[in-house]
Amino acid sequence: DGPAAAGKGTLARLIACKYNLAYLDTGALYRAVALQVLRSAASPKDSAQAIKASAHLDMQLCIDPDLRNEATGAAAAHVAKHPEVRANLLIFQRDFAKNPPDIYKGSILDGRDIGTVVCPDADLKLFVTASPEIRAKRRYDEMVSRGNLADYDDILADVNSRDARDMGRKEAPLKPAHNAHLLDTSNLGIDAVFSRAEALIAQYTTLKKQ
Repeated sequence: DGPAAAGKGTLARLIACKYNLAYLDTGALYRAVALQVLRSAASPKDSAQAIKASAHLDMQLCIDPDLRNEATGAAAAHVAKHPEVRANLLIFQRDFAKNPPDIYKGSILDGRDIGTVVCPDADLKLFVTASPEIRAKRRYDEMVSRGNLADYDDILADVNSRDARDMGRKEAPLKPAHNAHLLDTSNLGIDAVFSRAEALIAQYTTLKKQ
C-alpha cells in the first residue's frame, strides 16, 4: 500500500519476480473503470455509470495505452469514492490474492487499501511512502522523460490533492494497516528499498518456520 509515486508498484513487481508471485496492480482496475466511464462520455462522478462499468469491466482496458495518462488517473480517484464500485472490484481482488495461477507460489497486490480492507489477513504487509515533494519530482521527471510538458508546482498540488482525497474518503481511506511495515523511499533508491523488503520477507519466512 501507499500513495501515488511512492514506488510501491516498482517494488511489488520486483518482489513478484524474485519470489515467483502473481502480481496485481489494483489501481489499474480503478483506472480501467474510469477509462470505461470516460469513453462512454459520462462523468466519473456519476455513481450509476461508474457502478455499471465496474460490474461489467473490460479487462483489456488494463493494458490500454490511455490507462496511465493524467486524465484517467484523476478520474480513477473519483470512481474509487463510490462504495458499490469498490465492492464490485473487491471480490475480484480477493479471489486473485487467494487463488493465484498454479505456476505461482503466491500473490502480491499493490494499492491503497490492500492491508486494511482487501487482504487484512495477508502474511506480510508493506506501506511504501515518500514525501509529497519527492513524489511530485519523480512524476515531473517521468513526464519530462516522455517528452511531455510538465509544471512541478501543478504536479505537487495534484499530489497533495489526491492524498487528501485518498486519506479523507469514508470508504477504505489510505492509511497503513496496524501491522504494516513502513518503507519510506524519500531518500532511498529502488535497490535499497528492495533490500529492505527482502530482509522483511526473510524475517517473516524465518518466523513462519519456527
